[in-house]
Amino acid sequence: MLPILYQDEYIVVIDKPSGLLVHRSMIDKHETRFALQLVRDQIGQYVYPVHRLDKPTSGVLVMALSAEIAAKLTEQFSEKTIQKKYIALVRGYTPESDCIDYPLNEMLDKMTDKKAQQDKLAQPAVTEYKTLWQGELPIAVGRYATSRYSLLSLMPQTGRKHQLRRHMKHIFHPIVGDTTHGDGKHNTMFREQFNLERLLLVAKEMTFEHPVLLKKLTIKASLSPEFTEILTAINCPVADIVD
Repeated sequence: MLPILYQDEYIVVIDKPSGLLVHRSMIDKHETRFALQLVRDQIGQYVYPVHRLDKPTSGVLVMALSAEIAAKLTEQFSEKTIQKKYIALVRGYTPESDCIDYPLNEMLDKMTDKKAQQDKLAQPAVTEYKTLWQGELPIAVGRYATSRYSLLSLMPQTGRKHQLRRHMKHIFHPIVGDTTHGDGKHNTMFREQFNLERLLLVAKEMTFEHPVLLKKLTIKASLSPEFTEILTAINCPVADIVD
């Protein structure tokens, strides 16, 4: 059973676990479990996707219970009126806060995007962040005798594919556990020392207007037990700094 964070006759919001695809994809043809189908079977009703979360990212995932409601919610995402907050553990010490304004080229898949325009200009992409905690481990990684990490609150202002993961790589603070845009040496250390098998990125909170009730909803997800266990293991006081 997937954790349901909010449900009424119009929408359902779940806490998607890491490693679960939102819907069927040619990129992961071997996968047999998808959030849309699992939620449909769980609540006994067809559901409509209104946004996406990467497979390795966990957290708040909103679905509509009708095509009409899906269109209204999708419009909010398109107009960038939805506020999103992510939590991520990254390599190195980051500034107290910053805004990453760095355009990103569209990521095209060789199989599914064969007919897409291949030479599009980079699209605007903006991510704001705040540093919640910083810590150092007495574990050598690469040429350094110790390793440093920061826990961040990330607020994307745009919604490009892999935006947070690519933006953190751009400023040389990749997200721990990111096998595509991350640092392999640090990923290996976390796997060997802390049994990490996932991306340490969570869609923690989302605020949007209910498409029918016309009131603001703020939905919060858990950090997940495995993320919390990692933070506890590296002496990050997670309960004190993450709401």
